[in-house]
Amino acid sequence: MSTPNLPEMDIEEEIRALQLDSAEDNGAIDVEEPKQQAVEQVDKMEEDLVEVPHQNSETIEAEPKELPVKEKEAVVHEDNEELNDAAEENKKRHLNVVFIGHVDAGKSTTGGQILFLSGQVDERTIQKYEKEAKDKSRESWYMAFIMDTNEEERAKGKTVEVGRAYFETETTRFTILDAPGHKSYVPNMISGASQADIGVLVISARKGEFETGYEKGGQTREHVQLAKTLGVSKLLVVVNKMDDPTVNWSKERYNEIESKMIPFLRSSGYNVKKDVQFLPISGLIGTNMKTRVDKKTCPWWNGPCLFEAMDVIEVPLRDPNGPFRMPIIDKFKDMGTVAMGKVESGSVQEGDVLLVMPNKVQVKVLAVYCDENKVRRAGPGENLRVRVSGLEEDDILSGFVLSSISRPIAAVCEFVAQLQILELLDNAIFTAGYKAVLHIHAVVEECEIIELLQQMDPKTRKLMKKKVLFVKNGAVVMCRIQVNSMICVEKFSDFPQLGRFTLRTEGKTIAVGKVTDLPTAGTSG
Repeated sequence: MSTPNLPEMDIEEEIRALQLDSAEDNGAIDVEEPKQQAVEQVDKMEEDLVEVPHQNSETIEAEPKELPVKEKEAVVHEDNEELNDAAEENKKRHLNVVFIGHVDAGKSTTGGQILFLSGQVDERTIQKYEKEAKDKSRESWYMAFIMDTNEEERAKGKTVEVGRAYFETETTRFTILDAPGHKSYVPNMISGASQADIGVLVISARKGEFETGYEKGGQTREHVQLAKTLGVSKLLVVVNKMDDPTVNWSKERYNEIESKMIPFLRSSGYNVKKDVQFLPISGLIGTNMKTRVDKKTCPWWNGPCLFEAMDVIEVPLRDPNGPFRMPIIDKFKDMGTVAMGKVESGSVQEGDVLLVMPNKVQVKVLAVYCDENKVRRAGPGENLRVRVSGLEEDDILSGFVLSSISRPIAAVCEFVAQLQILELLDNAIFTAGYKAVLHIHAVVEECEIIELLQQMDPKTRKLMKKKVLFVKNGAVVMCRIQVNSMICVEKFSDFPQLGRFTLRTEGKTIAVGKVTDLPTAGTSG
């Protein structure tokens, strides 16, 4: 029995409650948003921000401290450059975009085309990639080579790792995360989506390809469910390959795809009116991406092009004055230990002393890099490389968290969670002793269900009094989960980004959940 067969409203409400709708309630504020007001960005986002004047005023006060003109003149030349970087960076808001969808839908090609259209890749490089793709008898892959940089990816035409690239529009700096579509690489896709603010779901309009991706077992479905769980609250659904001879910019084909996707997006917890936008494109030739599609090509499309849609998308706000939280996704050695990650809360600057959790080691921040630039200070939503002293590179693992000393993140071996069972493997029942792989922010850890506490009545949304011993597909249940080693998590109600997770087993996502309770400090080690 699969999820979409269940009563649609129950699941829709369930997953919505379970997943992300409390992001707005979380009082989180994005450090970049007020800047947008300052740049007189006249769109709906501005109105939304006016509704939270209290935090906004804090944000605006927190920002200018970085860049007083007199101080700028007083500092030495190198610092002056850094301040300029910070000033330049912060004029525009920053967004992480993850490209998701079924294998071969055109995610890497679309990402490559965006970089080409925004001037990040020159004509000569494109010609080089065209020749390379031709030599491999894969002429149509040349745009994907911009995103797929390693040989394995180019030979197979499949993205394996999460590619990263940067581009800018009038109002926004974007980091593109190109996630793999192939089901073998879903764990890599999870690590990409967990850093993303918005998702671009790429769907192939080519005859047969949409159906393969959407049917049971296709990656389109799993990616959408994962994206919602991992906090991708806004989705642009781009219907790609509209120029294909089997499609030829057909309005009927576009409408058919839209009508099939909408109920599924709803059942995954997306508010289709508010959080989802559909648009047709051709990633390979760049139609309806930077500029709107010509009426001769597509007379029926009156909506925005991809760049316009990405520019005005609204994102969840985060708190620059909250306790610092940066889950570490990677580390390397470079004149000290460098940790990479996305700031989920708080701000960081050179000279700060932070705590690496769960091993409770104090480190000093020597330098902060945002994208490729050195900056003095960075706030939430930014992808950073932070150089620290006081800890060897070998002592840091993916999933560790850089955290403020005054309010460190919790390190636990077990926690209580609310789980939505999506689809168990053939005939399995979910009971105490069930083992799975837990994905929570950058943590990937084996876990075991220790105890089922209470099941939730799907109709009344209240917990049932009767003790439950096992549950099946579609159930919502409170349970205790144990992991083998200490991990850093937060309650979903405090930090949604660090309190939502997925459970996978044998390459399938079987449940999504949120952390509802943590052991008290005395018992968490």
